[in-house]
Amino acid sequence: MRESRAMPVPDGLDGMRVDAGVARVLGLSRTVAAGLADAGDITVDGAAVPKSHKLAAGTWLDVTLPAVAEPLRVEPTPVEDLTVLYHDSDIIVVDKPPGVAAHPSQGWTGPTVVGALAAAGFRISTSGAAERQGIVSRLDVGTSGVMVVAASEHGYTVLKRAFKQRTVDKVYHAVVQGHLDPPEGTIDAPIGRHPGSDWRFAVTARGKESVTHYETLEMFAAASLLDIDLETGRTHQIRVHFSALHHPCVGDPTYGADPKLAARLGLDRQWLHARTLAFAHPADGRRVEFTAPYPADLSHALEVLRDA
Repeated sequence: MRESRAMPVPDGLDGMRVDAGVARVLGLSRTVAAGLADAGDITVDGAAVPKSHKLAAGTWLDVTLPAVAEPLRVEPTPVEDLTVLYHDSDIIVVDKPPGVAAHPSQGWTGPTVVGALAAAGFRISTSGAAERQGIVSRLDVGTSGVMVVAASEHGYTVLKRAFKQRTVDKVYHAVVQGHLDPPEGTIDAPIGRHPGSDWRFAVTARGKESVTHYETLEMFAAASLLDIDLETGRTHQIRVHFSALHHPCVGDPTYGADPKLAARLGLDRQWLHARTLAFAHPADGRRVEFTAPYPADLSHALEVLRDA
C-alpha cells in the first residue's frame, strides 16, 4: 500500500511551483516530485495538479509517495562536496553538504552520506537496517555540517548508546529571524507530529521531551546568529522550537520563514549548520571533537546581513 502525506500549504511556499514546493517540504528530489505530479499523485484541494501549478497558501496539499518495490539499497555514488574530516577503524566523521541525505529513504533519489562513503571505499558498520547501516544520528537533507558514521560494529554500539544517553555534545549554528528575548536561554517544550500535517512537527502537549539551549552570537537588523546546544535530538528540533517562538530559521518556509528575506540572502534552504560534535571515542574513551566550517551559501548570507 502506498503512503500519502497531507498538509495545508505553508505561507512560505505561496506562489512556488508544485514540483519545487513538494521537493522542499518532503525532502524529495525535484525530479521525483515532478514525476508524482505527472502521474496524478499530487492534489491540491482534492484536484490533481500539474508540476507547473503554482501553490497557494492555505490550500490543502496531498501527496501519494512512490511505492517501494524492493528493499532500499545503498548505491555507491560519489558526492564531490562531502569532506571526510577524520576516519579510523571505528568512526568516520564527515562534513555533510546540503542536498545530501544521511541514508536512502522512500522517495529520495538524490545522494546520500552512506552512498558517498561506499563509493570512496570506506568500510561501514553492518549494524542497523540495510539502508541505514552505520548511521547513529542524522542531519536533515537541507542541513549541512559535521556528522559521525560508525565504521565498526563496536563503534556503532558505543555511539548509539552515547546518543541515547545524551553524552554527545551537539552544537549547531543557526540564523533565525528577529532578535531573541532573552538573548540566551533554554527552550524546554515537547515535540510531536504536527496535528495538521504528518510530515511536519510541532510543540505539542503529548510530544516527546525536547530541550534546546541557545546563545546569541551576533545580531543583525533582521536576524540573529545563534549558538545552539541540543540536549535532546528530536526530528526538526531546532526548526520547530524557534518557529514556536516566532523566530524561524531563515530560509525555512516549512516552519514559517519569510521567503523574501531568504531570497535577499540567496538562500534556498534553512540557515542551519551542525558546527561541532564531541564524544568519547569508542576505542578508548578519550574525548574527541570535530568542527565543520560554514559552507559558501551560509557564509554569503552572513556577509549580506552584516553589510545591510
